[in-house]
Amino acid sequence: MMQSPLILVDHKDNPCGVASKEEAHSRPLLHRAFSILLFRPGGDLILQRRAPGKYHSAGLWSNTCCSHPVTGVVLSSTVNQRLQQEMGLSAELEDIGTLHYELDLGNGLYEHEFNHVFCGVSDQLPLPDPAEVAAWKTLPMREVNDQIAAQPERFSAWFPLILEKLRQPLHNYLQRNGVVSV
Repeated sequence: MMQSPLILVDHKDNPCGVASKEEAHSRPLLHRAFSILLFRPGGDLILQRRAPGKYHSAGLWSNTCCSHPVTGVVLSSTVNQRLQQEMGLSAELEDIGTLHYELDLGNGLYEHEFNHVFCGVSDQLPLPDPAEVAAWKTLPMREVNDQIAAQPERFSAWFPLILEKLRQPLHNYLQRNGVVSV
């Protein structure tokens, strides 16, 4: 399957070109990305363990879903499409903020992303694509934070950053939607 090129952006998220996924993650080039935090109605976060075939961060626990938007498609459409493809879930999603990071993943790979973070609530059970997701589980945010603190090497590098940098918008989202607070 041919992958769409990634959208290169400047530090204000203005598009400034395209690059292949491999090029963007090896040079590293700043590109647009998105991450989804999907919660169960009782407040537990749905986590995924990345499939062993992923070219980076394989086997690590991470947020519910993450990917890169498709060029020429509205971000919200891409986000919903990807959540359905990767996790077999649908939900009303809200953009709670953005963050920029540059992370060295080892083996000559980097995450240099301008990441849009979306939240939602769903009572559906995941039906993940096994090429993307090896396992999933739900945990209260307190346990997520405790596990990240105790064993950060078991988690994708960007996941703790999302929770740290967007703590207040995440807390606000959960309160507005009647979900147990972070």
